[in-house]
Amino acid sequence: MDLVQRAQGILLKPKDEWLKIKAETTTVSELFTSYAMILAAIPPVAQFIGYVVIGQRIPFVGLYRWGLGRALGNAVLSYVFALATVYVVGFIINALAPNFSSVKNLPNAMKLSVYSMTPSWLAGILYIIPGLGILALLAGLYGLFLMYEGFRTPMMETPKDKVLGYMVISIIAVIALMLVFTLILGGIYAVRLRA
Repeated sequence: MDLVQRAQGILLKPKDEWLKIKAETTTVSELFTSYAMILAAIPPVAQFIGYVVIGQRIPFVGLYRWGLGRALGNAVLSYVFALATVYVVGFIINALAPNFSSVKNLPNAMKLSVYSMTPSWLAGILYIIPGLGILALLAGLYGLFLMYEGFRTPMMETPKDKVLGYMVISIIAVIALMLVFTLILGGIYAVRLRA
């Protein structure tokens, strides 16, 4: 799989790309090593550069730059949590399959989870300028559309009348996981700041 072509295909022609993806016999480990681990590194690296080199403007304080250690720790934890989130969401999508008259298929569930994150990961380059980070989050909304298209393909053999419900429950799982990981990350830094 060519990473650039796959990212371009999933972003520009998702219906066609999902059909190609469904036909592939990619293992979960290949999916992560050749795609997810590479693209998931973009936001943490951009955040690191943005926080250390560019800095943030804070009202009444001025320009604030993170220390090297704190920024590196944040980047590593963000990267690990991003991969963990995608992995757990893939398992959730697979586990929910029978509830929506779908076929359990872990590789396809992981494909749905991983490829739906493409716009968010690519837009993560905007974190280089910390104030533009919100745009990277907005790109995640397009990822929701990609997930919907993936369910419609149907990656999990989901009946058309159950696609929306399946996707909504999957999205709720994604949001819940991201909140948990954000709270954990915030808790780690709150403890470190007090120490």
